[in-house]
Amino acid sequence: MWITSSLRSLKLSSPFLHGSTSLSHVSKPDSTLSQKPLKTPAFLPPIRAMKSLQGRVVCATNDKTVSVEVVRLAPHPKYKRRVRKKKKFQAHDPDNQFKVGDYVQLEKSRPISKTKTFIAVPVPSRIGKEEKVELGIPLESQQPQEQQA
Repeated sequence: MWITSSLRSLKLSSPFLHGSTSLSHVSKPDSTLSQKPLKTPAFLPPIRAMKSLQGRVVCATNDKTVSVEVVRLAPHPKYKRRVRKKKKFQAHDPDNQFKVGDYVQLEKSRPISKTKTFIAVPVPSRIGKEEKVELGIPLESQQPQEQQA
């Protein structure tokens, strides 16, 4: 009984109670963090980097398709040593110009079939590997052999 009478005697005195004071004159925090960032226009497409990979042709038996093995180095999850990871991709070869062992660059394109989303492009050969430097002196095996009787 005593509790209910004491609760009735309590009055809440607040200027915001029952809308006696408007909230419009109360200052709002004005920070640059609360402002929304500017949106880019909807007509501009998102910028994506073109994905291109390099690899070696391992199968060229199919018509207009080559299978390319791409090798990358990745850290081992436990030992942190870099190990070779291999993955095979199917690539479009419209002229059937690539043979097994050729190095090609894979350019990302629209899906050509279920598994082909790359186009094979020839990579210029490395200078140090294929060019042989001639010293001007023939080797012994290339010299004409003299017959002695």
